[in-house]
Amino acid sequence: MSDCDGNCESCASAENCSSKGNGIQKAKLNDRSHIKRVVAVLSGKGGVGKSFVTSVLAARLAKEGYKVGILDADITGPSIPKAFGITSKAMGEDGIIYPIESILGIKIMSANLLLDDESDPIIWRGVLLGNLVKQFYEDVLWEELDYLLIDMPPGTGDITLTSFQILPIDDLIIVTSPQDLVSLVVTKAIKMARMMNINVLGVVENMSYVKCPKCDEHIEVFGISHLDEFAQKLNFKVLGKLPIDPQNVKLVDEGRVESIDLPEIDSVLDALEGR
Repeated sequence: MSDCDGNCESCASAENCSSKGNGIQKAKLNDRSHIKRVVAVLSGKGGVGKSFVTSVLAARLAKEGYKVGILDADITGPSIPKAFGITSKAMGEDGIIYPIESILGIKIMSANLLLDDESDPIIWRGVLLGNLVKQFYEDVLWEELDYLLIDMPPGTGDITLTSFQILPIDDLIIVTSPQDLVSLVVTKAIKMARMMNINVLGVVENMSYVKCPKCDEHIEVFGISHLDEFAQKLNFKVLGKLPIDPQNVKLVDEGRVESIDLPEIDSVLDALEGR
């Protein structure tokens, strides 16, 4: 079937399926880890701040007392370690990989934590990249987590499809920006998620505006957002609109994303908590 997620065990049509046994098996955690909720963060295209939203949301959850992890599935463009100022390498033994912990105790696993030189490119084909994402979920010692945030690669390509098929994703957050072709890019991401039976929690608009430093007026530097109207038409929630702040950019570049104070992210936190 066109909407098959590859999980034969939970499929009502499995008995009559000609492809039974060829489905992609869901990843299973190691027996030393337990994750209550897996939340993927996706953007329809690159350059909209998907990793920024993932990092700031993880830090906000950690400050609320939740146990949080980040699986950096953006294998060919990993930026999570830099945002958290992590330069040490992940180690492992007996089939278990130990993630690196941030200042706030966020457990982080990224391809950059395995490279001798973080500037080296990972020139792999899609199947190998998908297998690495699966390994990061199964073999990393996540221990007890309330939330595992997955920083997905941009777009709706092969790695995203594989990740949707093999990872037990509970919710999806889509990140966009005002200058996007919202009606096309967001539609593709939402339709893909719904075809894969993944719950779309909602959309975050990043770089939505700049606050005037003198009067606090919101200046829409990328034009007027039409996200709210589009949300009604396609039936999704707008979780929040985040401003452009040069100070936040500076903190990320310095590896101090956990120091960012971004009250606008609280609406995303509220959606996760069901408030």
